[in-house]
Amino acid sequence: MARMNAPTPATPTGTAVLAMDCQNGIIANYSKGDPDLIHRAAAVLEEARKAGHTVIHIRVGFRPGMPEVSARNAVFGAMKASPERQAFLAGENGEIHPALGPAADDIVVTKHRVSAFAGTDLEQILRANDVETLVLFGIATSGVVLSTVVDAFDADYRIVVLRDCCGDLDPEVHACLLDKIFPRRGTVISSAEFLASLTA
Repeated sequence: MARMNAPTPATPTGTAVLAMDCQNGIIANYSKGDPDLIHRAAAVLEEARKAGHTVIHIRVGFRPGMPEVSARNAVFGAMKASPERQAFLAGENGEIHPALGPAADDIVVTKHRVSAFAGTDLEQILRANDVETLVLFGIATSGVVLSTVVDAFDADYRIVVLRDCCGDLDPEVHACLLDKIFPRRGTVISSAEFLASLTA
């Protein structure tokens, strides 16, 4: 398995932890094969807050009728055309899982595309907080995690992906991304390794 060495712990002001698309409806659909994923993610966020890291929740959401989405969009166009699919992120389904927050000092960014950067103020928030390192995880590995890693890499952020806090419906794609693609752009470690780095 291709992996890079675990990163040297960064200073609190230079690190942000991104929990991406960890919403009730998404987690219920994607994490059935790994019920402990949410508990690992909650532990990561709790300890990251104690360490003084910036915690940012990325959530996908739309106005009624999804005016932000073009029918040409292959991912969200089908959802826009189907009231039943829109219910997937409606109400409580669209809220961040309560085990993860948001806590009082956490930041919440709402996106209308796959990447956490596309059309959001995430970049502005990161620059304002002097963030250079992104520790990230989310659902799905082949969706928000992949797109955000690519954008963050091109923006020259140091990237750490927490492999056991990511989930995907396709285990082969999930493994390929974590073992072969993401290590070319950053560091892939477990949540336990990240937690150990906070006390190293």
